[in-house]
Amino acid sequence: MGTDHIDLFLEMMSAERGASQHTLDAYFRDLNMCETQLGRFSQSLHTAGTGHFESLLSTWAKDGLAASTSARRLSSLKQYYKFLQTEGLRKDSPLTHIAGPKQGRALPKIMSEEDVDALFQVAEREALSAPPNKGGPKAMRLLCQLEILYAGGLRVSELVSLPMAAIGRRDQCLFIKGKGGKERLVPLTQKAVDSIEDWKLGRDLTLPEAIDVKARAKPFLFPSRGRLGHMTRERFAQLLKELATKAGLDASRISPHVLRHAFATHLLARGADLRSVQKILGHADISTTQIYTHVLDERLKKLVQSTHPLSQHSAT
Repeated sequence: MGTDHIDLFLEMMSAERGASQHTLDAYFRDLNMCETQLGRFSQSLHTAGTGHFESLLSTWAKDGLAASTSARRLSSLKQYYKFLQTEGLRKDSPLTHIAGPKQGRALPKIMSEEDVDALFQVAEREALSAPPNKGGPKAMRLLCQLEILYAGGLRVSELVSLPMAAIGRRDQCLFIKGKGGKERLVPLTQKAVDSIEDWKLGRDLTLPEAIDVKARAKPFLFPSRGRLGHMTRERFAQLLKELATKAGLDASRISPHVLRHAFATHLLARGADLRSVQKILGHADISTTQIYTHVLDERLKKLVQSTHPLSQHSAT
């Protein structure tokens, strides 16, 4: 019965909340993991009570599970039981009075403007030097993706799944359909607009030849022969790490999301207002965007500690 309810919950999240496949997969993993672990107490999601979940949280803590992971699993469970109550499948939630583990909010990893420049220098060099019939289109594609990502701070899922219909606006903006189906306009730099135009010239060379696969891929700016019809998040992340290595950067610290963080932090550092950055990023709550001001505060502290004359004097 529990598995049936999980399936119903996921259907609701997809149909009513517009949850992405990535989000649905995460809910599925969390709920099935909890179902399995409750088996240690001869319980299931359908039969477990508050005490069983308190024991489960205690077990996670003893096993050394990160507080953020425990909090995410607890959030998935609460959403699930809330759904059961709404649908009349359960009268109460065993998690009503259970609080999540305390966790400090980690500052996002970012890149310096110099590191971003290094990435672009290598990407531009490869796009210009690669032969048109041997890797040229793919090098141009990666440069185009970088320009868009750093110009608009897109989520990687938004970037790789960009439809052709989202580009080419007269106002030089991208039309993005983000989390929960929320729509927003993201302004682009002139370099990003020019890069898209350059990429479109070689894009057709990357379209799959098989008619049915080509039809699936054709609507996307970055087509692929895969089942999605467009490049996957994992493939773009892999290409980005390879580029970082060529640029002499620590690839383990570079990811599409780190570039998104860099975009936001660099904008704020150059005087952009918080509300504007919130809109561009597609954050529902401005408190999510405010984390980048803390990053700037930390960088300022380190700058003062390392360069201020009094700080240096006191250290000697």
